[in-house]
Amino acid sequence: MTTMQGSQTRPPSRAKYLRDNGMSQACKDLLSSLPSEEDWVAASLCPCQGFWFPSPLLSGIPACQNHFQAHTSDILLVSNPKSDTTWLKAILFALLNCAKYSKSDSQQCHPLLTQNPHDLMPFLELCVEQENPDFAAFASPWLFATHLPYSSLPQSVRDSECKLVYLCRNPKDTFVSLWHFFDKLSPEKGQIPLPDCLDNFCRGMSFYGPYWDHVLGYHRTSSEMPEKVLFMMYEEMKEGPHSHVWRLADFMGCPFSEEELRDGTVAGILRMCSFDNLSALEVNKSGKLSTGQENKLFFRRGEVGDWVNHMSAEMGEKIDGVMEEKLRGSGLKL
Repeated sequence: MTTMQGSQTRPPSRAKYLRDNGMSQACKDLLSSLPSEEDWVAASLCPCQGFWFPSPLLSGIPACQNHFQAHTSDILLVSNPKSDTTWLKAILFALLNCAKYSKSDSQQCHPLLTQNPHDLMPFLELCVEQENPDFAAFASPWLFATHLPYSSLPQSVRDSECKLVYLCRNPKDTFVSLWHFFDKLSPEKGQIPLPDCLDNFCRGMSFYGPYWDHVLGYHRTSSEMPEKVLFMMYEEMKEGPHSHVWRLADFMGCPFSEEELRDGTVAGILRMCSFDNLSALEVNKSGKLSTGQENKLFFRRGEVGDWVNHMSAEMGEKIDGVMEEKLRGSGLKL
């Protein structure tokens, strides 16, 4: 177990969440039966179904699995936490609503200008924390995000023809982004020691970890069912965004017309969804999500290779060594 340095307050215990009246009895029973460890983030993690899940979000897992009925038209964006999901959420929402807001007068009232991408494309496990969620309240086709590993997805998602877009980011940048996010989320605790966090990450103990098992589950499925799972690398998207937006549109079943390809529609989507544009919007500078988190927490840098500014070469080599061992034979290089 990793402890915080100095006199910092320990993360809230699992008992706090067991007293939560909003959690179903079935989830409380499950949570109380599981072992847990205090993670380097703000809550304890519990091992469940082969992965580490944060205690306060654990109620969403059985609710998803028991109640979510996927449709052929549904689209789910999946990622490991802090893989720059915000950017791709914005792009997916813009693509799905391209025709609706294509005219210049419609662009002025585009939801992305007044709402954060996380509110427009909510996380599935956060939407279904109640025992009997009402999915009829969501517009069709359903556009959700999730951090759930493939093996923990609702059976209806795996059995249906709904589409899954998986965003994979370099583990070193993912780790640093996760460390920064939770450091900002709980500033009263002081800066969390990076070496301790790295040890836990390399042991697989992080949000929805192990990281490598999460990635491999979707990489394997995308190889077996490319029509169902589109596996995308964040670094490749940053290098060639136009071609990857075309690829996304084709995969989602809403390809660009010849006119849209000529009139700069793709460039317009990328411009509106860019880090500079989204982070400068008033809603993302001062607004809050429906979950209470400040929108600005989701806009840090998003730069490829930023890990070198926070980790030593030896720390980077430690992650590389773990990835080489865990991904051996998979055909995936990170």
